[in-house]
Amino acid sequence: MTLKAILANKAPGFVAVPPEMKISGVINRLAEKRIGAVLVVTNAGELVGILSERDIVRYLASRAADTFAMAASELMTPHPTTAAPSTTVAQAMEIMTDGHFRHLPVVEDGRLIGVVSIGDVVKARIDQSEHEVESLRTYVAGKV
Repeated sequence: MTLKAILANKAPGFVAVPPEMKISGVINRLAEKRIGAVLVVTNAGELVGILSERDIVRYLASRAADTFAMAASELMTPHPTTAAPSTTVAQAMEIMTDGHFRHLPVVEDGRLIGVVSIGDVVKARIDQSEHEVESLRTYVAGKV
């Protein structure tokens, strides 16, 4: 299974914020959408970073209230690791595990087409395993 298949089974689109959005606005967007990260995208559609709730909490711990007035571009992880639609679930799991992050933007021909979370990837892997088990059961039952 590939990331393209995962994206096909998700609601279309992704949540993005402009680099100049204040962290207070980013927090509201995260809470409103009930998500853990947003992509930071320019008006031209260029992915310039990713910003997670963990990034914000780290800054809150050291800078307290000053964090709310900062721009997304000041806290984001710039130039995030991306994957292609043809990336397999196993490859995505490895990328995310090795990089210690939970969200992976998917880019095709230089254009951002979506984002997958570790939850999406784990669910896809579980579904794939269940399908394989069912196929084996059917095969064994047919041979008995």
